[in-house]
Amino acid sequence: MGPVNWLAVFLAAALAVVLGIVWNGPPFQDGRSLSPGKSTRASNYGLVCFVFLISSVMLGHSFARIGAETLAVKPWLYFMQTGGVAIAFVLPAIWLTHVRYRAEPIRRVMDCLFWLVAYLAMGAVFWLLG
Repeated sequence: MGPVNWLAVFLAAALAVVLGIVWNGPPFQDGRSLSPGKSTRASNYGLVCFVFLISSVMLGHSFARIGAETLAVKPWLYFMQTGGVAIAFVLPAIWLTHVRYRAEPIRRVMDCLFWLVAYLAMGAVFWLLG
């Protein structure tokens, strides 16, 4: 196992948070936001940062287990790993949660699409800094 690229871990998590702010900001504003109230603004951002940091640490560990030599020869593994985790685990959880709470289909699609884009963006950070 190679060393975890901690710079990539933190930058990937930061990029995912920034994407979340942009995704839920003015271009896609539909009355929801990353932090709905002023009193919980800091705690919501903190929770979002924590979730993406945990995800990024897990991905960084995965890439360290694969090894720099393998990743240098097969760079598509960055996107297969991140996209695979998103498609196999994150998107079904988001989709089922939205179904349970009877969210409209477009919100389901937009939220699932965000998580896929966020995970692929994290993969791009690991690839660029690999």
